[in-house]
Amino acid sequence: MTLNQLSDTIKLADGNQMPGLGFGTYLISDQETMDHTIQAAWDQGYRLIDTAMLYRNEDLLGTSLQKLGLPREALFLTSKVAEIVQGYDQTLKAVEGSLKRLQTNYLDLLLIHWPVREHFFETWKALEQLKADGKVRSIGVSNYTIAHLELLATQAKEMPVVNQVEYHPYLNQQALVDYDREKDIVTEAWSPLGRRAVLDDPMIAKMAHHHQKTVAQIILRWELQHGVVPIPKSTHAERIQENTDVFDFELAEDEMGMIDLLNKNQRTGNEPEIVYETGKQY
Repeated sequence: MTLNQLSDTIKLADGNQMPGLGFGTYLISDQETMDHTIQAAWDQGYRLIDTAMLYRNEDLLGTSLQKLGLPREALFLTSKVAEIVQGYDQTLKAVEGSLKRLQTNYLDLLLIHWPVREHFFETWKALEQLKADGKVRSIGVSNYTIAHLELLATQAKEMPVVNQVEYHPYLNQQALVDYDREKDIVTEAWSPLGRRAVLDDPMIAKMAHHHQKTVAQIILRWELQHGVVPIPKSTHAERIQENTDVFDFELAEDEMGMIDLLNKNQRTGNEPEIVYETGKQY
């Protein structure tokens, strides 16, 4: 299903609705920038706001949301459990901290940021508990491979409804996206523009010229048409706006195929299997 406008939502396997395009807050590290950025994102129509314990900015985001008086029920707030606090009791305690910092009594979506072998099953068990307790509405994972999801299925009472992974034209993870879809898991894209690496691609530039769009808009449109939820991040109001201007055109099947062929399995972030084995990012 391709979205027609920014306010369109996707139905998750647990019955909850999630916006189909989100806003990332990675690397926003001061209050003033957070205030301006969240205001610009809200004004533009973003409702899904993504943060993480690891970003160390949940408190800034919580303060911005209060200051700006944004209605909590209109927002879809996501945070992620850091590697260092994984494990059953630690996760429960860490999420209490997140809720305090974000100044809310529930999260719309909680993800395990990276798979960690040592605490693999008990961290997920904690997420299931948090959901049962009403502190979290939906639960999912981030940076999980097919192997991690299959391992999780051996003990999970319920499966993740979202898998947030690095995804862009140079790393399209097609097999993983197909697997997620088959299992009714929504794939969310962090680094949807490949940390700018993909923005210089000459073929996408040609396509952008043809559609009278920017390269970033072509990439985000490609992701949306693949049923993936991108969460681009920017602190510039004009770019925040540009990233939402992707609903008034469509890529043809051959254009989609040409972008698919750009895949190089090129990561800008960590390799999930190494984080799983070592318990930390490198």
